[in-house]
Amino acid sequence: MKIKELTKAEEQVMQILWQLEEAIVKDILVKMPDPKPAYNTVSTVVRVLEGKGFIDHKAYGNSHVYFPLISEAQYKKFTFDKMMNNYFSNSYESLVSFSADEKKLGLKELDELTQLIDKLKSKRS
Repeated sequence: MKIKELTKAEEQVMQILWQLEEAIVKDILVKMPDPKPAYNTVSTVVRVLEGKGFIDHKAYGNSHVYFPLISEAQYKKFTFDKMMNNYFSNSYESLVSFSADEKKLGLKELDELTQLIDKLKSKRS
């Protein structure tokens, strides 16, 4: 299944569902920050997510318990790959350079990055 990009509201609901693993709409609403959206708004977002194939439900009488079909790790990979392609031309050098400049990393953080790279190199050889 092809993963689609989520809206901000859809991503917020998915973050909660990934945390809870399964929930009814009321459970999702309780976890949302103030000011909370209307119940019907959250219910609509949940139905859209189900239509996009991100979640499914189990019916218990009139209640629906929703659960993720796409894992948080799968969505992270999708968004990371999209960002790498769209903004960094799939260049990790560009990504690291941008991050170091943007976050104004100091010598300590740059040394930590170098150590992490060395550790990853030794794991792969």
